[in-house]
Formats: sequence, C-alpha cells, structure tokens
Amino acid sequence: MIGRAASVALLGMALWASPIPTAANTAPVCRIALLLALDVSSSVDAHEDMLQRRGLAAALTAPEVQAAFLNAPQSVAFSVYEWSGRTQHHTLLDWTVIDSRQTLLESAAKLALSKRSTTEFPTALGHAVGHAARLFRDAPECDVQVLDVSGDGENNDGFTPKQAYDAFPLDGVIVNALAIETFGEKAADLAAQPGDMVKYYKRELIRGPFAFVEVADGFDDFENAMRRKLSRELSVTVLGQLDLHP
Repeated sequence: MIGRAASVALLGMALWASPIPTAANTAPVCRIALLLALDVSSSVDAHEDMLQRRGLAAALTAPEVQAAFLNAPQSVAFSVYEWSGRTQHHTLLDWTVIDSRQTLLESAAKLALSKRSTTEFPTALGHAVGHAARLFRDAPECDVQVLDVSGDGENNDGFTPKQAYDAFPLDGVIVNALAIETFGEKAADLAAQPGDMVKYYKRELIRGPFAFVEVADGFDDFENAMRRKLSRELSVTVLGQLDLHP
C-alpha cells in the first residue's frame, strides 16, 4: 500500500506547478458535492494517520475510483477536512471540481503530502458533523450533497451527531461513514467487540436514503475500504434533490 501511495506523492510533486480548478473559477453541471471528514483525534497515532492519509490518496488513483469520478456526464465537486476536538477542523482540500484525470491526480497528491494539524484532542464527532454544514454552504451547486465521515471511535466530547442534525442546516445531506474497526489493538479498545463501530455509526451517524457504513479492518485496510466506499458512492445516479429528512 505504502509503495503505491508514495508513487502518488511523487506524481503530485511533478504536477504541482499547475493550479487545481476550484468552484471559484469553474461553473460545471455537478452531480455530487462529496465532502470527506478524516479522524485525527488523539486515538489515531502517527502511523495510523499516515495509513489513513496516504490510503485516501492511493484510493483516489485506483482505476475503479477514477472511473466512478469521471465516467459520467456531470462532474463531482470534492473536498476533504480533518477533525478531532470541538473546534479542531482543518481543510486539506478546498472544493475542487473533478473534471479530468489530471485534476483527480493532483488532488490525490495534495492529500498524500498533507500534514496533520493536531494530535491531542478528543473525538468530537457531533462538532465534526456541524462543521460540514459550514463547508457545504460554500460548495458548488450540485444535485446532491454527501458527507462521508471516517473514524475509529465514538463521540466523547461535546454534542452528538443527532444533536448536530437538529442544530445545523443539514437537511438534504446524505451522511455515510467509514468505520475503522480496531478492537483489541489498543488499551482503550480491549472491551470492544467486532462490529461495535459499525453499529454505532448506523445508530448515531448515517442519514438519508441509501446511506451506508463501509468497514475497514484496522488502519491497514483503510485504502481498500476507501476504494470500495468511493466506488459505491459515486456510482449512484441521483436525479434532483431528494427529501432526506430522517
């Protein structure tokens, strides 16, 4: 996995001289505004963060994911941010219209080369969801908005995702999740059981028609899980805005 991800980073360094098109300088017909949220709370160590960050970049270059982004008449608007504590949110990739293979590869390279903003804060999942509402406010106009949250732990600080849905303008946003199952790998997880994160995300986080939880068997499996998730999300054709009230 790492060798492939490193190749993505090297490719990005070669392409970096060209600016990435963004919502500010394009006016596409957009089918999905896809916003990814990566967990960088204190439960994620440096090695796991590297697997997550580079795994995402490598997944974006996989043939089936490239096809899911590009083999449709309408483009995809794409953005990524990392989250941990109540106010610890950092954008890794601003809204970018993925309208060509080069744009997708440049975006993947930027993510592979990105640096973690913080290491010491808890898992404020509800606040991460609330922050997405602010980012969607600046997204290009698309048929549907999709938030995808990845993480390895339950909310342990601040308000919950369900409270965020009541407090923030997220009506009409589909919320999917990538559950990173780490049961038994850390002292904090010794009481955990297989499937706990999936059950938690299904109960507390995902929202909207066809919302789903993808599963990574530890951070080593993050790239494979992300490939599956992106292929599934981007292959769905959405005709107009839906009534997504839970």
